[in-house]
Amino acid sequence: MASRPELKVDDENGFIRAFRSLPSKPDGDNTIRVFDRSEFYTAHGEDADFIARAVYKTTAVIKNLGRSENALPSVTLSMTMFRNLLREALFKLGKRVEIWEASGKGQWKLARQASPGNLQAVEEELGNSLDSQGDSAPIILAVKLSAKAGEARSIGVCFADASVRELGVSEFLDNDLYSNFESLLIQLGVKECIVAGGFQKKDPELAKIKQIADSCNIAVSERAAADWTTKDIEQDLARLLKGDNAMGLLPQTDLKLAMGSAAALIKYLGVLTDPSNFGQYRLYQHDLGGYMKLDAAALRALNLMPGPRDGAKSMSLFGLLNHCKTPIGGRLLAQWLKQPLMKLSEIEKRQQLIEAFVTDTELRQTMQEEHLRSIPDLYRLAKKFQRKLANLEDVVRAYQVVIRLPGFIEALETVVDEQYQVSLEEQYTSKLKELSSFLGKLAEMVETTVDLEALDRHEFVIKPEFDEKLKVLRTKLDNVKRAMDVEYRRVGKDLNQELDKKLFLENHRVHGHVFRLTRTEAGCIRNKKDYKEVSTQKNGVFFTTTAMQDLRREHDKMASSYTHHQSSLVSEVVGVASSYVPVIEQLAAIIAHLDVVVSLAHASVHAPTAYVRPKMHERGTGDTILKEARHPCMEAQDDINFITNDVELKRDSSRFLIITGPNMGGKSTYIRTIGCIALMAQIGCFVPCSEAELTIFDCVLARVGASDSQLKGVSTFMAEMLETANILKSATQDSLIIIDELGRGTSTYDGFGLAWAISEEIVSQIGAFGCFATHFHELTALADKFPKAVKNLHVVAFVGDQDTNMTNGHETSSNKRREVTLLYRVEPGISDQSFGIHVAELVRFPEKVVNMARRKAEELEDFTTATGDEKKETEYSKDDADEASKLLKEMLKNWKERVAEKGDMTKDEKLQLMREMVKGDERLMGNPFFQSVQTL
Repeated sequence: MASRPELKVDDENGFIRAFRSLPSKPDGDNTIRVFDRSEFYTAHGEDADFIARAVYKTTAVIKNLGRSENALPSVTLSMTMFRNLLREALFKLGKRVEIWEASGKGQWKLARQASPGNLQAVEEELGNSLDSQGDSAPIILAVKLSAKAGEARSIGVCFADASVRELGVSEFLDNDLYSNFESLLIQLGVKECIVAGGFQKKDPELAKIKQIADSCNIAVSERAAADWTTKDIEQDLARLLKGDNAMGLLPQTDLKLAMGSAAALIKYLGVLTDPSNFGQYRLYQHDLGGYMKLDAAALRALNLMPGPRDGAKSMSLFGLLNHCKTPIGGRLLAQWLKQPLMKLSEIEKRQQLIEAFVTDTELRQTMQEEHLRSIPDLYRLAKKFQRKLANLEDVVRAYQVVIRLPGFIEALETVVDEQYQVSLEEQYTSKLKELSSFLGKLAEMVETTVDLEALDRHEFVIKPEFDEKLKVLRTKLDNVKRAMDVEYRRVGKDLNQELDKKLFLENHRVHGHVFRLTRTEAGCIRNKKDYKEVSTQKNGVFFTTTAMQDLRREHDKMASSYTHHQSSLVSEVVGVASSYVPVIEQLAAIIAHLDVVVSLAHASVHAPTAYVRPKMHERGTGDTILKEARHPCMEAQDDINFITNDVELKRDSSRFLIITGPNMGGKSTYIRTIGCIALMAQIGCFVPCSEAELTIFDCVLARVGASDSQLKGVSTFMAEMLETANILKSATQDSLIIIDELGRGTSTYDGFGLAWAISEEIVSQIGAFGCFATHFHELTALADKFPKAVKNLHVVAFVGDQDTNMTNGHETSSNKRREVTLLYRVEPGISDQSFGIHVAELVRFPEKVVNMARRKAEELEDFTTATGDEKKETEYSKDDADEASKLLKEMLKNWKERVAEKGDMTKDEKLQLMREMVKGDERLMGNPFFQSVQTL
C-alpha cells in the first residue's frame, strides 16, 4: 500500500472555521465529503471516521487538526486510497461523494459530485473499475407517484444512463405492493433511485417505494419536493433534445408524473449546467410490458447476477453466459438478462443469429480472438469527445477501431449458408458497411495528420509533414538528437565503456537527457572534471557533460515549441473527430449486439453438454416440454455429474406441478432449472436440454428460501408472505410461478392451510403455470380436486436397511437402520415420507440426538394416527369417563398391594404385573373411555 500523505494544512484554524460553516449535506450520513489538496485528499469529522473504518480498516490513521476542544478529526488519502474510497462508497455501500476544491481566501467550493447512478465526474479516477462493474451500466431513476385511498397507484418515472445521452420515461398503474415498479427497477438495472423528501417523509406509500429499492440493493437519494414541479420542463427539454426529437408535439409530455420525475432528474444530474449537452439528448418511452417481468425474489432464485459471495463465474447466469470481449458487450448482456423478450419474431431473430455462430466454429473464433478483443469501450470514448476531454490518443483509438471494420465485414461475408447470411447481413454486415464508409473520412484525416510510426514509441504526435513550421522544428529536433548520439559515442570511447550494456543515454524525468553508468562501473568518472554527476540511484549513476547540457537545453526548447505549435493542430483534429460521435455511438450499439450474440453462441457450444435451440410458441399458446433438462449453473460446477430430468407443463393436464420428496433430493434445483431455461429461451439463447419447446411467459415470479430480511427488521415468515402476496397480485395465466417450501415459518397447520389456499388460488383463479416444491405431503390431494391442472411429482430416493451393531454394557445386538440413497430423479407420483433425520445423519449429528429424533418422529406418527383415525371411531360419554376413573383407581390399589406382598421387584417386573392386571380386568378393558387413552 502506498504511504499515507502527511496532514499539512497552512491555516488550520481558518480551515476548521470554513469546514464548520459549509452547508449541511443533502443526504446526511449517506454523503461523504472529500477535500482536494492537489497532491492528496483529506476528509474530516464523521467522514474521517467512516473512511478510517471502511477504507483503512483502522482508526489509527485519524489525526487531529487544531487543538483541544476545537480539534477536528482528519484523515489523508493518497490518489490510490482515494480511488479505493470511490469504489467502496459508490459500488458497495451506495453512498454519494462530494469533492471540494479551494476557491481562494480560505474558501472552498463544491467542484464535483458522484453517486451510484451518476459516475461521470469521477470516471477518470475509477478507470478500469467501471469495466469490472460489467454487470450493467449505471442507471439512475427518479420516481413520482400519485396514490389515493382505495384506488390504483399511478407511477411516473424518468431514468438515464449517463454514458448514453438518453432520457427514458414511463408511466403506469400499479397495485398496493408496487409490483410493476419493482419489475421496472430490475428490467433497467437501476443503481440509484431519487425520491421526493421533505414533507413526504412520513408518507407510507413512499416508504414502500424505498423498501422495494432497498430489497433490490438500490441506493436511495431524497430531494426536495419542489424539484418535481413541471413548470420549466418543456423549456429544459427543448434545450436538451436534438433534431426531430426536439420539443413540440412529443407525446411523452402528456405523462405528467413522468415529466415531474424528468424535472427532478435533470436538476439532480446538473445536465443543463454543461452546454455540451444542449441538443444532444434523445427522449423515448419505455414499454414496461415489452419485456418479461422479474421480481427481486426471481432475480435471487435464478441466480441471475453475481452475488457478493459468489466465487466461480458460473455461480450466476450472467457469469456463465458472459464470454464478451468488450465492456459494452458485457453491459448489454446484463441488460438482455433483465429484459427477456415477449415477441416471438424478435426471439427467433436472435436465435437465428446465435445459431449462425454456433454452427460456424471458425467464424465464432475469428470474431472473438481477432476482431472483438481489440475493441475499446466505445461509449466511454464517445463521451470523452462529447465532454471535450479527448486528446490525440483518443482520436487514434477511434481510428484503430475504424480500420478494423473491414475485417469484421470480411469475416461475416465468409458465411456460406444462405439462411444465416441473410440474418447476418440485415443485423450487422450492411450496417457495418454503411458506418465504415462514413468513418472512412475520419481514417483518412488521421492518416494524413497523425504520425502513426511514432505509435510504436507510445508517442501521439502530429506528422511533421502536415505543417511547414512543424517540419522545420522536427528537422532541428532530429539534428539535436543526432548530435546527442555523437556525444554519446564519444563519451563511450573516452571512458572505454560498452554502449547500451554498461553506458546508457536516457531521458531522465528530472534531469532530462543524461548518461547512466551501472554502479559497478561508475568509478571511471570519479575525479574527471569533464563529467558531472547529477544523481545516484539503485539502477546506476547519472552524469552529464558540458556539451550534453547544451544539447539538452536546446532539445527542451525545441520540444516545447513543437508541443506548443502542435497543440492547436491537435485541437483541430480532435474537433473534427468529435463530429463523428453519433456514428461512433451507432457503431458501439452494433458491436455490443454482435459481442453478446457471439458470447451466447460460445456458452451454448462449450457447456458440459451443448445447448439446443428451443422451439418457441406465441404467448398464450403451446406447452412447455423440456427433455433432459439441466440447471445451467449447477452442471458447470466442478466434480458434478448432473442428473437430467424431463419437464412437462401442459395447459390441459399439468399446468401446476407439486414436487415432494426428501431434503437435498433435488426439488429446488428442478424448479429453478425450469425458471432459468424459460428466461434463457426468452433472451434468444440456446438452452441446456436435449429437446425443448416453450411458451412465452409474461413474468417469472418466485418465492424461494429465506433472504437477509431479518437484518432489515422483517421476519422470515413475513418476507415469505410479502413475496407470495406479490405473486398473487401480479400473476396472470401466462406467468411462471416458482414456489419452494412455502409456509415453514409458522405452525404446521397454519403453514399447510396457507400452502393449500395459495395453490388453489393459483390453479383455479389465476390459471398460471406453477412449480411448488413442498414437504406438505397432504398438498398432493390437490391433484384429486383439479385432475386436469395439477400433477404430482416426487424426487426419487432408494431406501434400504443397513445392519448396525449397538453395544450396551457387555451385550451386543444387531439393529436395522434405514439407509437412504438420493437419486436426484424426478418421476410422477407422490413421495410418502420425508428424510429430514437422514440429512441430520449426513452432517454427522451426534448419534444420541439422531436416535432420539427418530424415536420422537415415530411417536408423533403413532399419535397422529391414533388421534386422527382410532379416536374418531371411539365414542364415549361422561359416565364412561367417570366409571373408567373409578375402575382404574381400584386396579391401581390392588396392584400396589400385590407389589408390596412380593417385595423385591424390578421396574420391568412391576410394569409387567400392571399389564397383566389391566388385561385381566374385563370391565376396565371394555370401557370406551379407557380404550381411547390406554397406552400399555
